[in-house]
Amino acid sequence: MTLRKCSIKCRVVLFTSVTVGALCIMFSAVLLFTINLMATQSLTEEVTAVGELTAYYVDRGEVVNPLPPIPQDLIRPVQVVDPHGHVVAATRDLQDKPVMAHFAPQSPRRTASAVVCHSILGSGRCHIVVAQHVYRDGDWIIYSAAPALPFYVYPGVAALLIAGTVVFTVAVAYGARRTVIRSLRPVDAIRAQLDHIRGTDLGRRVPVPASEDEIHRLAGSVNQTLDRLEDVLEQQRRFCADASHELRTPITAIRAQMEDALLAPEEADVTRLCGAVLPSVERLQSVASGLLTLKRLDTGAPCERQVVDLAQLIAAELESHPVSRTVVPRLTPGVTVLGDRSRLGELVGNLVHNAQRHAASTITVTLRCGDGDPAADPRFRGSVAELEILDDGAGIAADQRETVFRRFTRLDTARSRDAGGVGLGLPIARQIAESHGGTLTIQDSDRGARFVVRLPLHVQADAPPGRR
Repeated sequence: MTLRKCSIKCRVVLFTSVTVGALCIMFSAVLLFTINLMATQSLTEEVTAVGELTAYYVDRGEVVNPLPPIPQDLIRPVQVVDPHGHVVAATRDLQDKPVMAHFAPQSPRRTASAVVCHSILGSGRCHIVVAQHVYRDGDWIIYSAAPALPFYVYPGVAALLIAGTVVFTVAVAYGARRTVIRSLRPVDAIRAQLDHIRGTDLGRRVPVPASEDEIHRLAGSVNQTLDRLEDVLEQQRRFCADASHELRTPITAIRAQMEDALLAPEEADVTRLCGAVLPSVERLQSVASGLLTLKRLDTGAPCERQVVDLAQLIAAELESHPVSRTVVPRLTPGVTVLGDRSRLGELVGNLVHNAQRHAASTITVTLRCGDGDPAADPRFRGSVAELEILDDGAGIAADQRETVFRRFTRLDTARSRDAGGVGLGLPIARQIAESHGGTLTIQDSDRGARFVVRLPLHVQADAPPGRR
């Protein structure tokens, strides 16, 4: 199994085992090196002590061959070399053998040591040789030696370190495996729960572990995402159902009128038939146009940003769309915002048409500058443009002021198809306002419905102080 296909548990255990094993090997090597260094130093001092004992006899002129007995715990190969380089005395194991080494202490030092390999002491081994200088009628050299220690010093120490490395690595790997399995158990539960969630069962949520760790926060984020997904899908289902209902009604009317004409073609009047079908076609066109606008707003389609004079825009909208009610415009000139002229015009048109459907006789359109309240809404830190459209109709109850902004929603007083609304004008108007960094709300009024649009004011550099 390649590392890419290995699970997280496998990767963590493998990484931990390799790391711990490598650290244990490094520690063992450093420990063995230190022990070897200390043991070699101790052995060199012991070999030097043997040479000093022999130098004592040489200095007193009591050199005998073989050398006099040396204490049992200090027996080492020793040679005494006279000033002419001849071996004049040696321990019994070096009788009749040449000099074991060819180095001597350099003045002013009296002692020197070196590791000598492949000498008379043994062709397959290396020895620590200590040379000591003694002056007695010339320069005498005493050579003492001992077998050099291997790297591992003692086999027992090396075996203990190897066994300890294996046991410690296995123990750490086992502990890491248990820890990872225990830590990832909530992740497996989350995955299993997500596998069981289907489009028809979005009410289920993943379990949230009690521990306040990353997995706890992950589970919380997953549940929040599922909440949003459930809300979006529920809105989509409701939207599709409402759209289907709105489209089915005019289509059914058109089909019935066409079937009636086909049953009696000789009695059908084309002009009367077209007049009967045209309202349904216009309704279909209105629904399709509204859905297309909502799709563009939902997807965040980019729009042109330019400085728009709201007073001129509102006046042009009122002039281009005949209104059957009396319109009282109260427009403050010079109120400008930064936005898309066509979408802002659609916002004004939708609000005016909504007011026309419900006004008894008069619609009041007011445009003014206001001061933002960052504490209430951080989007309005400076001056704002306020557009108020007030009708003198029946008004909207306080508990229904957010309901009217849902798609395909019409209050009971607006259920008549003759009113011409399809329930998309106000949702589109609110989304246009929000896409421009503003708000659209319904506020209290003495009579009728009072829609208020607030947009960030665009202050021009050369504007008079009174308009800032």
